[in-house]
Amino acid sequence: MRHHRVKVGVRGVDASVTGLLTRLSRYADERAVERLSRISDRRLLEWITEVVELLEPASVFVNTGSREDLEYIRMRAVEKREEIPSRYNPRHTVHFDGIYDLARDRENTRILTPGGSPIPMVNTGNRDEGLRELREIYRGIMRGKEMYIGFYCFGPRGSPFTLYGVQVTDSAYVMHSENILYRVCYDVFVEKGGSMRYMRFLHSAGELNEYGWSRNISKRRIYIDTVDNITYSVNTQYAGNTVGLKKLSLRLCVNQGYRENWLCEHMFIVGVKGTGDTISYFTGAFPAGCGKTSTALIADTVVGDDLAMIRNVNGEARAVNPEIGMFGIIDGVNPVDDPEIYGILSSRETEVIFSNVLLTEDGEVWWNGKPSEPRRGVNYAGEWWPGKLDEKGRPIPPSHPNARFTTSIFYLSKVDPRINDPNGVPVSGMIFGGRDSDTWVPVEEAFNWVHGIVTKGASLESERTTAVLGKAGEREFNPFAILDFLSVSPGEFIELHFRFGDGLEKQPRIYGVNYFLRDEAGRYLTEKVDKRVWLKWMALRVNNEVDALETPTGLIPVYEDLAVLFKRELGKEFSIELYEKLFTVRVGKHLEKAERILRIYENIPGTPRLFFDTLIEQKRRLKHALDKYGMFISPLSLDKR
Repeated sequence: MRHHRVKVGVRGVDASVTGLLTRLSRYADERAVERLSRISDRRLLEWITEVVELLEPASVFVNTGSREDLEYIRMRAVEKREEIPSRYNPRHTVHFDGIYDLARDRENTRILTPGGSPIPMVNTGNRDEGLRELREIYRGIMRGKEMYIGFYCFGPRGSPFTLYGVQVTDSAYVMHSENILYRVCYDVFVEKGGSMRYMRFLHSAGELNEYGWSRNISKRRIYIDTVDNITYSVNTQYAGNTVGLKKLSLRLCVNQGYRENWLCEHMFIVGVKGTGDTISYFTGAFPAGCGKTSTALIADTVVGDDLAMIRNVNGEARAVNPEIGMFGIIDGVNPVDDPEIYGILSSRETEVIFSNVLLTEDGEVWWNGKPSEPRRGVNYAGEWWPGKLDEKGRPIPPSHPNARFTTSIFYLSKVDPRINDPNGVPVSGMIFGGRDSDTWVPVEEAFNWVHGIVTKGASLESERTTAVLGKAGEREFNPFAILDFLSVSPGEFIELHFRFGDGLEKQPRIYGVNYFLRDEAGRYLTEKVDKRVWLKWMALRVNNEVDALETPTGLIPVYEDLAVLFKRELGKEFSIELYEKLFTVRVGKHLEKAERILRIYENIPGTPRLFFDTLIEQKRRLKHALDKYGMFISPLSLDKR
């Protein structure tokens, strides 16, 4: 029911702002209007007023971040059945997106550009046309609904790195997720007023069907307007499409970083202890489902598991995590391989939002990886029972492969105390990894910054997973593991990294990792826990404590160093036979990859000449090695560097 107009009169507020507050009072009660009146940025109030009048909500709730407000939003998500509590722990709730809304929608996600100017390898749309289309879709879409408005820091409080964002949504689930993932900063908006720069995020789940899922999937739109620093998402509920400060803000952040000469990356930030418990910090980029979260959690300390902003501070690369929560893939999480995260997800003391898992009839949350067997209940496709088939006769899995968990990063026992450091942490190395069955070795160091950016970051390929709509299993090009989130061309993103590196007095070392190398029978050659050894070797390398072997594609570990690390870190023997299998350089596969990557970038205008020169030089080294060693180079035949 729409609220009656209330009298607006706030001391110290000029007439134009009073007029905006009067217009807002047609939709918002006195408390909401008073909270908005404390924000002295007239431009922001104008935008909120325009949005409210276009979407016509029945009521408006303004989130200040108080304990009462956070609890109200959580309870509204439950009351609206956007989240269903577990009987095991009422602060464990389950959210379902619906069978056609289970991943990022690449086709309908567009960067809006003036005149529809294309960006190579980025899905774009005409800005004027897109905004007109959105206006018609949004018109009256929140009638009968409650609107939630939240204010957030995208980074630590008081940090020069930090960006700011305003979320408007009709989904309590979306705002509940943001309250877990980000710092609520209403007070900062009140304090700084019109001096702030901020991103804006407008979302509506749209009309819902009988299951509470977005009905008008054909009108699902995720549009990013870098001109006005606004993202729009509508007729969708999946968090990757709707939680503004997650991957929507990443696109805006990339654009701002490109213009201002700093890096906004799809990277974790972790600390790895070396000799004498010194900690070296690494960032790492992996496509979804390729070991990113598990790598972060196997490190010694965790600053962040997903996003990183990296700036040049007095000639040193330093990174902050803009988030304080985790939105991770839950598929396969089990008590043996992932004991800490499994403990968090199974605790009676934690707050967790599970999405697209199975909620059994007796109120248990079940996902693939739990030791128990799945039982009858409800999941992302509705009612579920063992043996249920879809309309084509295929088994419906009880928990979707892209099922997720949202929880606080502070539950981790190894969360790094510098997570709130406004000056960030120094970056010693960058890691790039994907699913690769036949080319990359498990860990390799690039020769230098430029070589690493070209051959590790810009050349990253990976087998597609279920985190995006499309056919899983196909190998695809995904430079820097950020292609889905670029708002500039891959060529421009490479140029930015070259530019950024040029300004550093000490450039981070760059590494490629691959946990998915297979033998002739198709069996994985490494175990999940082995990634701890690769991290420990990198920590030794950045501190110049071990030698390496030089290959045509980079620097690889010496056998004796790995044997010591496997024994010390994992209590495992590491045979020289396995070492040779893992670190043999597959010359032919590398040459094929270099040709693929060159063909891609030849069609991307603006790719720096230095990129081509670097990759062509790598091809030259490989061809020379082919003449000397043949198609395969055993690491046992190489000399230390």
